Amino acid sequence: MSPFLHPNQLDRAIEALRKDLLLEGGPQISTVRNYNFAILPYAPTDEFPLRERINRLSQELRDAGWNTASIALNKLLLQRLRGLGDDYLQATISREKRLYEKGLARSLDHIKNKVIEEIEGPNGLAADVVREIERLLAPAPGDSSLLPKSNRTVIFIGRAGALFPFFRTSALLKHMADHTRNVPIVLLYPGQVVGETGLKFMNVLPADRDYRPRIYR
Repeated sequence: MSPFLHPNQLDRAIEALRKDLLLEGGPQISTVRNYNFAILPYAPTDEFPLRERINRLSQELRDAGWNTASIALNKLLLQRLRGLGDDYLQATISREKRLYEKGLARSLDHIKNKVIEEIEGPNGLAADVVREIERLLAPAPGDSSLLPKSNRTVIFIGRAGALFPFFRTSALLKHMADHTRNVPIVLLYPGQVVGETGLKFMNVLPADRDYRPRIYR
């Protein structure tokens, strides 16, 4: 069987996720206490079908009275890089161009190292995601509750392909733990499932088995 989810397999995985979110006793997408994360893998070439299916699921949940939200990792990555300033970016680009003349591998390694040092760790891109989650979960004006409909809220994290080859999503989830108010978080993961718990980002990087969340497939 292919390690990628074919469209019908993707539909089954999303249906399993939908059922677990809508359980009568509340959403149960994880078997780990106080770690309410799940991962939905898909073939990188199925980016647009995946988005269409997630949009359809989100609409169904909203019709059932849920709050749904999405976080686009590509936007957060670009915001962080732009925040470094034009001088920093121009210097990095100029050096990358000079290194390219000596070989693609050297220029790519330069860019990877420069980006990684800005986005890795708990104060990197993970902190940007946590801040976005806090913004999404902030109570509306005039709402006295800390988290309205906390057991009927789900956040999808997508566009993870933008992090390739700079960042592993396992590190992202690790630094997000304990910062999500236990609201269900679903990472949309472009890559292959390897074995029971391994994931191969974009079908290129070596399989990473450092994943605790449930993998829907």
